[in-house]
Amino acid sequence: MTEPRKTLADRPLTEPSVKRLKIDDPFREQILELHQQAIASGIDEYRDPKTGFQVLTAKFHSSRGFCCDQLCRHCPYVASEQ
Repeated sequence: MTEPRKTLADRPLTEPSVKRLKIDDPFREQILELHQQAIASGIDEYRDPKTGFQVLTAKFHSSRGFCCDQLCRHCPYVASEQ
């Protein structure tokens, strides 16, 4: 198991890594809007429009203080490089 990452990536919490949400994802704009609405409302999660699963926000992940290495879409610890 790797050491948990504790340093936030250099990007706003509202902007996920392109490693986790591709630029050409057909649901990208809808996902970003749902994510932003959840953060603005103080909610830790939103329902994914593709799968129906609950997705945790970057704000939730950052408040936890480390990356859990579970490939979370809005992980604020993952660099943005493709």
